[in-house]
Amino acid sequence: MSLIADVADRRLPVGSIGHHATGWWAMLSGIVTEAALFGYLLFSYYYVAVQQHTGSWPPELPSLYLALPNTIVLLVSSGAIWFGERGARRGNITEELFGIAAAIVLGIIFVTVQFFEWHNKAFSIQSSAYGSLYFTVTGFHMAHVIIGILILLSIFIWSWRGYFGPHRHSYVSIGTIYWHFIDVVWLAVFFTFYITPYLTGRS
Repeated sequence: MSLIADVADRRLPVGSIGHHATGWWAMLSGIVTEAALFGYLLFSYYYVAVQQHTGSWPPELPSLYLALPNTIVLLVSSGAIWFGERGARRGNITEELFGIAAAIVLGIIFVTVQFFEWHNKAFSIQSSAYGSLYFTVTGFHMAHVIIGILILLSIFIWSWRGYFGPHRHSYVSIGTIYWHFIDVVWLAVFFTFYITPYLTGRS
């Protein structure tokens, strides 16, 4: 694992694309690709939403009872991972481990609450176009959160073993960027499925 950490922290020469680790550019490319995927999915929702429907769209007004606190949990997790990354940059292992661990716990809470949210829905992925879009989009986001938790878990283990510090923290920054991306995507998903029905009126 130390070899992987060394590769993750390798820096580009001056005069090249930049001074970030090569893994940073790979993560940025992946984020652009995934952002396009979610963009297409959300566009599909809005496209279908403006069409004529035989029933109500959405089939029920979304409840914010679980979704709003869960959104706050994910936003707090972004603050936690930022705190952990700052600790890595400053060489403060306590801050680093605490921030990463807190982000992992909050991510697990988000996933758990999301499963309860799914369970409480009166519709399914097969019941309507809305149900199909809802479970597909939130399911893709859920998969990205789980991947993010695994990334943060690996960062936590490597940090605990002392692989990162003020001069070697690129991998921590790369994982932080991915986690922030997950949070930004959720804000778009939350606004689309939980806020717009109240703004436009249920049709």
